Amino acid sequence: MRNVITFLACCLIFVLSSCGDKTIFTPTSSGRPYEVLIVMSNTMWDRPIGQALFTALDSDVPGLPQSERSFRITKVDPKHFNQTFKIFRNIIITDIAPIYTQTKLKYTRDVYASPQMIMTIQGPSEEDAAQYLQQYGQQVVDFFTKVEMNRQIKELKKKHNIVASQLVDSIFGCDIWIPTDLQSHKKGKNFLWISTNRVNADLNFVMYTYPYKDKRTFTLDYFIHKRDSVMQVNIPGERDGMYMETDSAHVSSKNISIRGKYAQDVRGLWDVKNDIMGGPFVSHAVVDEVNGRVVVVEGFVYSPDKLKRNYMRLMEAALYTLKLPQEQELPEIVIEAPGDIQEEEIDTVALQKKF
Repeated sequence: MRNVITFLACCLIFVLSSCGDKTIFTPTSSGRPYEVLIVMSNTMWDRPIGQALFTALDSDVPGLPQSERSFRITKVDPKHFNQTFKIFRNIIITDIAPIYTQTKLKYTRDVYASPQMIMTIQGPSEEDAAQYLQQYGQQVVDFFTKVEMNRQIKELKKKHNIVASQLVDSIFGCDIWIPTDLQSHKKGKNFLWISTNRVNADLNFVMYTYPYKDKRTFTLDYFIHKRDSVMQVNIPGERDGMYMETDSAHVSSKNISIRGKYAQDVRGLWDVKNDIMGGPFVSHAVVDEVNGRVVVVEGFVYSPDKLKRNYMRLMEAALYTLKLPQEQELPEIVIEAPGDIQEEEIDTVALQKKF
């Protein structure tokens, strides 16, 4: 009788695992943040399609003071794509076959591990896929960057600085999730600065507001003027005449959408006037329509002689979690995939047979 009960229990577990959450028995993915595994033969890797993919993933991260590649690249030949490699967090697979009429990028989640994202480059020929990647390779970079940021946002949701959220609420009536390592803070008029306060690898969060007038409020020159005036008052240097300012020669702006609402994304370099300190920053400026103001949230890093990509991307991910006063409940935060990249259900059995 005990054996029968054990057998029935095993059957129930199997059924639940098949019909319910497919990640119950899925292993945890491996690999470091911003690392991509490319499944491609050595000969294809040396041809234009491989060169185009490498060029895109190896491109520099914008807004940093030194050259840093967008992704760490690992490559494996399809015949060696075993279980060790299948649990990588980010995977790119090429599917070249004459059945396709044009090259497309498609993706699916958590096939072999969790969290995991697998992108498939489908094309009728290597030549067509290579031309596509030469033209639209940045979409691959943007896609996996957003994948990693979404993962960081989920981690911030689980664990973030509660005291910082309370400060943001008391000063601005807003909420935001920032990393717990940022503990030191300074308050000003419509201003908040929270920092790790480290000598090296210092992560910083800044939030401030100013009145919204019209669309001209969102020009780059206007933003720089406002940022510099706020920083001069609130982030002084060690001696008189020293304060943070924007390196206007190395700054860019673009319009983005955050949960369907307009935001101005500004990134570039900052320095301290009359000093040698400096580093990268990224800001999001959004309109708080209820209170007629612009709300700016910013992350900046001071990490001399060290790589800054991962620090900056962590701080940028935190900016996406801003909740304005009128947003009673924060909807699921998902940074949308760029371009025409399509999600699809990939036949796992077919993948297993292919590799």
